[in-house]
Amino acid sequence: MLAIFDERQFLHRPLTRIAGGMLKPNPEQPERITALLAGLEMAAVAVQPPREHPFDAIAAMHDAGYLDFLRTGFEAWRALPGTGPELRSSVHPSRHMGRLPSDLLGRAGFYQADASCVLVEGTWEAARASANTALDAMVRVLAGEAAAYALCRPPGHHAYRDQAGGFCYLNNTAIAANWAASQGQRVAVVDVDVHHGNGTQALFYDRRDVLTVSVHGDPAWLYPYYAGYADETGTGPGEGFNLNLPVALKSGSEAYLAAVSKGCEAVRRFSPDVLVIALGLDASSDDPFACMDVDEAGFRKMGESLGALSRSTLIVQEGGYPSPTLGTLLAAFISGFTAGQAR
Repeated sequence: MLAIFDERQFLHRPLTRIAGGMLKPNPEQPERITALLAGLEMAAVAVQPPREHPFDAIAAMHDAGYLDFLRTGFEAWRALPGTGPELRSSVHPSRHMGRLPSDLLGRAGFYQADASCVLVEGTWEAARASANTALDAMVRVLAGEAAAYALCRPPGHHAYRDQAGGFCYLNNTAIAANWAASQGQRVAVVDVDVHHGNGTQALFYDRRDVLTVSVHGDPAWLYPYYAGYADETGTGPGEGFNLNLPVALKSGSEAYLAAVSKGCEAVRRFSPDVLVIALGLDASSDDPFACMDVDEAGFRKMGESLGALSRSTLIVQEGGYPSPTLGTLLAAFISGFTAGQAR
């Protein structure tokens, strides 16, 4: 397996998020990268920088006005008097209001789904590098690599076509999957992050060429709250090509792996040319969010189940936040995946 990583991803350093009605430190920090690189070293996976790819692949999955906001929003914010170090809106559209205003704060509320996806200096460059990393890894898979790991940070699976959310700005997983589909490949996405991949689901919800499967904590009690339920199965041509497998919070490895197994069964029925794994490591009880209890052996078995699908595979890093075991969990997943491929 080959790993792809771009050092520009260190540039995004958000300060805070709102949780429990208070400003708290934002856990989506560059230190995640250091831990994940250590995990790759444990797994003896070589790391290479990505090649640059045309912006068209990103623009194909995201709204032009939204991309302009990500690119220019913080600079415009900093030029205003009396603003803080993070661009975070205090107003958002609702089911009763949906217009896109001209004012910067209004546009921020329109394009930011929640208070965790602030813009700071370096956000755009890091997010752009993260998306290009996933795209480059997919290009290598289509060129013959049996498997590639894209160390993407910031993550992407909560990002919609025109909205950031949950620490995510550009949907790295969807950009890479769509690129493969545009090359005539039949693609399956399996998201195992503890939070539902709502942005990825939305981007492919009316398509039948990309199967989307998500194993995650029950959204009745967990972010993103408003999507990720079992009755969401796709629409129009995409009906039946979206599968959500919610798991009760605080469940252990056995329950989580049972859901992953069901997801693998769906992938086998779909019979894709390419598999994209949206890898979250935040189902661990050691994660700062601590909403599930999957252990190291569980991540190893998860990797083995997905590797046994025997498909050309791109693994895109999604969540998993600084903890003493973050790198170890990545190494365990990769070890299991490699063993599964060899079966």
